[in-house]
Amino acid sequence: MEAPNDVRSRQAQTCEHTGRAMVQGVTIGGLPIPSRDPSFLAAVAIHVAAGVVAVVAGAIAMLSPKAPGRHPRSGVVYFRALVVVTLTMIGLAIVRWPSDNALAAIGLVAIATATLGRRARRLERPGWRRIHIPAMGGSYIALLTAFYVDNGPHLPVWNRLPTIAFWTLPAIVGAPIITIAWRKYVRRAA
Repeated sequence: MEAPNDVRSRQAQTCEHTGRAMVQGVTIGGLPIPSRDPSFLAAVAIHVAAGVVAVVAGAIAMLSPKAPGRHPRSGVVYFRALVVVTLTMIGLAIVRWPSDNALAAIGLVAIATATLGRRARRLERPGWRRIHIPAMGGSYIALLTAFYVDNGPHLPVWNRLPTIAFWTLPAIVGAPIITIAWRKYVRRAA
């Protein structure tokens, strides 16, 4: 007789938090992957690796002095990793459409706001910090929101939170930080 988990891994399932179908997937590190297809798994691996790089580089950029050196270098790494996350997200969302359409929307918000923030910095028009800071911070919040919406139900501690927390906690924590940075650096530049 098969163990219940073995039977469940081969049957069509629906995630109780997201409502997305889990058909013949695998579980890696406690996180369900909805397909065993090698190309899908490769895309997920690239997506996850780029996501980790983006999260780390974004945190370094945020915590670094806003001066030449670490901040802009980390910002470039963040943006490039976010581009890879977005490209792989688009591919994964197409394969899983429409069940991943909310994640695709969040991903598009993340790359759009990061592009806006990067462009504001590169053009260096008067007041560019007023756009750069909330745009880059907003892209980071969107990145984390997508991660938690997709994976929160399977993470220790997070799995005890209501679904709304996956959607709101990154913004609840991030918005005050962005506001503090905006006040500090926009006023200093004025």
